Amino acid sequence: MEGYKVFEPDWTCRGFQYEVGKTFEEDVKPSCCNRGFHFCKELKDCFNYYPFNPDNKVAKVVALGELDKELDGSKYCTNKIQIVEEISWEDVLRMVNLGKGNTGLCNSGDWNNTNFSNGCFNTQEPKILLFDKPSDWTYRDWLNSKARHILNQIPRHVVEWVHSSDMTEEEKKSYPTYETTGGYLKILDEKDCSQIWWDGLSNERRDIITSLPNFNTEIFEKCTGIKI
Repeated sequence: MEGYKVFEPDWTCRGFQYEVGKTFEEDVKPSCCNRGFHFCKELKDCFNYYPFNPDNKVAKVVALGELDKELDGSKYCTNKIQIVEEISWEDVLRMVNLGKGNTGLCNSGDWNNTNFSNGCFNTQEPKILLFDKPSDWTYRDWLNSKARHILNQIPRHVVEWVHSSDMTEEEKKSYPTYETTGGYLKILDEKDCSQIWWDGLSNERRDIITSLPNFNTEIFEKCTGIKI
């Protein structure tokens, strides 16, 4: 499957170093937001996770291994990916502008003269819902927010060492090598990862997130798995 991926200016993504023209492989079963190499089938969807920063790198990629995807199809991951070629920002801006006669960025519809518009004949960016309520923010405000940047740092997985004395009988059957190793490495699920990540955040960073317009702890927990 062909797709697109955005990288930091040094061609890294979540600390992993990539390079144009090379193929990368992990011995894992891909799972979105958990493990594997992530990418988007549609270029516009990449900017749900990265800001429009011309210092970042954008590339066309090909998934060569197993695939997993989000339910809405906006994000995929694979255990083998090839970084095919870099895409210039001039081409990026041209490719993400959808519809007829649009002159902005990420428009869905016809004849819009603004950015992030979902409709037709619009000259203003619409406000978005936050926590199921109307807000004064546009989608651009969200993309450029510190809160979004912080939340994008939630780790895909966390590994912890489980000592043999703390293992259940079921775990001992599943990991018989515990007798010689003294335990085993346990990969936590996404919900546990998110909670551990939140518990380790500074108060300053937590305040940035909880200061989002209309912030609601119940909705936040339902969407992220993080209990405040």
